Amino acid sequence: MSRTAAILLAAGNSRRMAGAMPDKVLALLAGKPAFAHSAATFVRSGAVDFFVVTYRDQQQMVELSAYAPTPTIFVRGGAERQDSVAAALAELPDDVGYVFIHDCARPLVRVEQLVALHKIVRREDAVVLAHRVTDTIKEHRGEGRLRTLDRQHLWAMETPQVFSRKLLCRAYAAAAKRKLTITDDAAAVELLKHPVALLENPHPNPKLTTPADLAYLEFLLARADAADSFQP
Repeated sequence: MSRTAAILLAAGNSRRMAGAMPDKVLALLAGKPAFAHSAATFVRSGAVDFFVVTYRDQQQMVELSAYAPTPTIFVRGGAERQDSVAAALAELPDDVGYVFIHDCARPLVRVEQLVALHKIVRREDAVVLAHRVTDTIKEHRGEGRLRTLDRQHLWAMETPQVFSRKLLCRAYAAAAKRKLTITDDAAAVELLKHPVALLENPHPNPKLTTPADLAYLEFLLARADAADSFQP
């Protein structure tokens, strides 16, 4: 039986933090680094057998290692997100059949979501966590011309995104051959015309991107902890 791995992305350069903090995945939220919240949730889920953590530099790797699950290997990340994912894929053991990819700047992923994603990927080979778009979205077409998009068909992508390893490796090879820049892994799979299942997330799962996000994430984590404490 094939194993399941998780690639935990932590090699970003935190540009949009505008110098407010050097490393957002190590930003303290509810007393722990953002990375630690994601890593601990993956461990509790029991859905993953092996971990790869992408890191930016040696100092960051040392700090991340204090919170990394077992077993974990560390892989130096690349200039772009897709470079980090490709580097991590290349280091996976041969017996890994399915791969979670998670941006560790999203510390609010839930155990039940990981379990559900793991079940779906074994049936569909590709599934992403996502939420419906509720705002009115318009496409700016130049010269002041706008086009309103039908939000009934619009979804905002989140992580984790989960794939058959073979499918994902083929997708990344296709993106590299075309020299395309992709912003999420589902975009690579789309190049192969392979369907991607959606798991709707009814809970907030924001990404820590700017300093203004810190207080909101602290609030959401405190609320999640309070809810867990009332579970029978």
